[in-house]
Amino acid sequence: MVKKGLGSVHFSTVALALIPVAVGINYIGKLFAGVLKLPLWLDAIGTVLASMLAGPVIGAISGVVNNIIYGLTVDPISFVYGITSLFIGLVTGVMANRGWIQSWGKAIVVGLVVGLTAVLVSTPLNIVFWGGQTGNLWGDALFAVVMSQTSSVWLASFLDELVVDLPDKVLVVLCSYAIYRGLPQRVTQLFSRSNQMEELD
Repeated sequence: MVKKGLGSVHFSTVALALIPVAVGINYIGKLFAGVLKLPLWLDAIGTVLASMLAGPVIGAISGVVNNIIYGLTVDPISFVYGITSLFIGLVTGVMANRGWIQSWGKAIVVGLVVGLTAVLVSTPLNIVFWGGQTGNLWGDALFAVVMSQTSSVWLASFLDELVVDLPDKVLVVLCSYAIYRGLPQRVTQLFSRSNQMEELD
């Protein structure tokens, strides 16, 4: 096993190799949603899958790296939400390690928790950098309606983010879980053995 240390954290070769794959999946998903102007982001499937397979740290790294690459190549706004991707990877990985990817029902719960996490992290960022809007056509339409009725930026921004992020993350987690379940057992066992070796190190 090849190790790369970050304090007491060590990454196996197979876990490191997963990062560019996860980033590619994220990148394609976000481009797809952006081109079609969907009311979703679809930019975290790779992050969630990496967290399920290799744990929270690899998932978090995959998410942050994707935001950096997307920010450099397509949309600089993506840089700001690297912290959101980091939390998505961490939360998914922790819940996966605690047995929350054993059924479709549990996967939905993971999606809801991840979605709420993303909303809570992203809403203040939206307010600080973009006046409360998300940049998503559907969510920003709701933002405008709420602002016209209440003049509450925090409420409008929260609901703007909620109506996009919650269904998005549930769908993302379910897609990731479907991929996870569809992988050959020898592949998932490869990551499982790798994680066990690192825990014993």
